Amino acid sequence: MSSNKEEKKKYVAVGGQALMEGIMMRGPEGTAMSLRLPDGSIETQMKDFVSVRKKYKFLNIPIVRGVVSFIESMIFGYGCLMESAEKTSMDDMTAGEGDSKLDRWISDHFGKKMMAAIGVISLVLSFALAFLLFMYAPAKLFSLVNDKLFDGSLKNFRALFEGVIRIIIFVIYMVVVSKMKEIHRVYMYHGAEHKSIFCFEAGLELTVENVRKQKRFHPRCGTSFIFLSLIISILISSLFAIVLPKDITGVTWKWMLIKLLILPVILGVGFEFIQLAGKYPNKCTRILSAPGLWMQRITTAEPTDDIIEVGIAALKAALNGVPEEEETPEEQPGGEPEEQSEAEAETQSAENPEEAPQPDAQD
Repeated sequence: MSSNKEEKKKYVAVGGQALMEGIMMRGPEGTAMSLRLPDGSIETQMKDFVSVRKKYKFLNIPIVRGVVSFIESMIFGYGCLMESAEKTSMDDMTAGEGDSKLDRWISDHFGKKMMAAIGVISLVLSFALAFLLFMYAPAKLFSLVNDKLFDGSLKNFRALFEGVIRIIIFVIYMVVVSKMKEIHRVYMYHGAEHKSIFCFEAGLELTVENVRKQKRFHPRCGTSFIFLSLIISILISSLFAIVLPKDITGVTWKWMLIKLLILPVILGVGFEFIQLAGKYPNKCTRILSAPGLWMQRITTAEPTDDIIEVGIAALKAALNGVPEEEETPEEQPGGEPEEQSEAEAETQSAENPEEAPQPDAQD
């Protein structure tokens, strides 16, 4: 009986996201966020998140559910990221004795509003940058190369040309960003997230030693999803380039509009494949997942033990919930809320999460 439970436990869907000095995990008990605070303690709290797919069943249709999941993950994940930055970084910066009177006045009067404004501006700029790099730049570059160098003879290869350019830009961008100290820390938490999930899926006890031994490259990772979507976009765009008349595909702004309209289809197909690759690993899915897994060598890094502890805390909470007294660690003077006795750990690992509703497991 116990062996059957162990086998079922491997198929409980879990997933997460790396944050600033923390990790967000989704599991049967809900969504949990664990952060390493400036004082060295680990704060773990449950986050309210109910997918709109549970309210409207038609949004669970294949392809459609991928688009909905992507949008929800973007919005909710960005909120968690901003909250983690505020709790683990901004507090440190604004509480220093060396702050000027102006800094303290801004923090006291506009702290939360300023953070919200910065978040909105950052989100808008991020979308603008993504559009510029992955939509406008490849389309414009193709037009220049095709018209100036090849006298229009490349028009049948537009989708392939732009797709390759997007992949090159994506790889270069990720490599450059990975060199930033703060982002490298996030990538270490990304690695801890994957290792923790692998440890759980292997049916092992969630300890630092067991998690440390796991791989950091996971087939359901968001990096794999993005990279795979870039490849799928080449195939789908090529099909549209063949079917549509040349007076549409040959005009840059019209072609960009077509690319925007088919973007949901690309995201939906990519989502379905990522789900299949994670649930049914075989030779075919491994081959198709290989480019995305290779990219994770850039977007993940080997975590230290203290970072692994945060991943374990988040995953345990997502699987079993957080005891009420542990959700507000600041109210426990003298205690170390991140530590857990062996008896408590055994109690949590003995609980059976497989009967709970399973969330989408996308990084």
